[in-house]
Amino acid sequence: MSSIPECGAGVRDALENPEQPVQCDEEGFRVRHAELAQGYGGAGDPDDPALVQAMQIVLHLPKVDPPPRSALLAAAATASVALCLDPRVGPGGEWAERYLAWKRSRIRKVSRRARGAQWLAANEVDGVTVEVDGAQARAFVPGPVGDVDPRIRRLQIGGTDLEHDDPGPADPELPVLWVDSRLGMTLGKAAAQVGHASMLLAGALTAEQALHWAEREFRCSVREADARQWKELTDEVARGTAVAVRDAGFTEVAPGSMTVIAVQARSS
Repeated sequence: MSSIPECGAGVRDALENPEQPVQCDEEGFRVRHAELAQGYGGAGDPDDPALVQAMQIVLHLPKVDPPPRSALLAAAATASVALCLDPRVGPGGEWAERYLAWKRSRIRKVSRRARGAQWLAANEVDGVTVEVDGAQARAFVPGPVGDVDPRIRRLQIGGTDLEHDDPGPADPELPVLWVDSRLGMTLGKAAAQVGHASMLLAGALTAEQALHWAEREFRCSVREADARQWKELTDEVARGTAVAVRDAGFTEVAPGSMTVIAVQARSS
């Protein structure tokens, strides 16, 4: 194995030290990407509801000057995929067992919100924090819903939402996650859905494309699609040039609803 830091570690270093270039051990990254590309959900749900597996996502929502909704959703999406390709979920990694138990089950994500001391405490729990344009989100190592760390379990799931914003055209160098605006999903629901979308997109990419995305710190854009745009996007899904999240329908939307469509960077 190379002594160069693996891709997930390189991304973490870049987030903390943006002047430093991301470095990557391609061999380890390819192993983790191959696992993600296999898909998920084959094992189904356990008989005991407390053992249902979920990834918790915490959105940083300060009371004063909250971030734009689109940026916060992009942070949630980036944090989700960054955790799934982090070295610590790979073979022999300290998070591998918990991650695989979740990924190979019928996966779920639960979005919560935090501010102030709650946010600082949440960052002490195993996971990956991402900042996008001033918005912060942390994806946590998955585990049973009946055994969530108290620092996370106490955080509110519903409640505060954010106004829909118009951040302008998406960067052609980044993947775009398009949310169906007609569904009227809450911030928390949308955060879980874009997290699913970033995972699906990474798995659908070739290893080389995923490596290129890792070098860009898994950045992505989140935009809302109107009816006309959504029709064009579903055509792309049918052609195999985009991937779609189809929701199980546990909350807010009907089972089988297509909630988010992810399109890889046009320049790739």
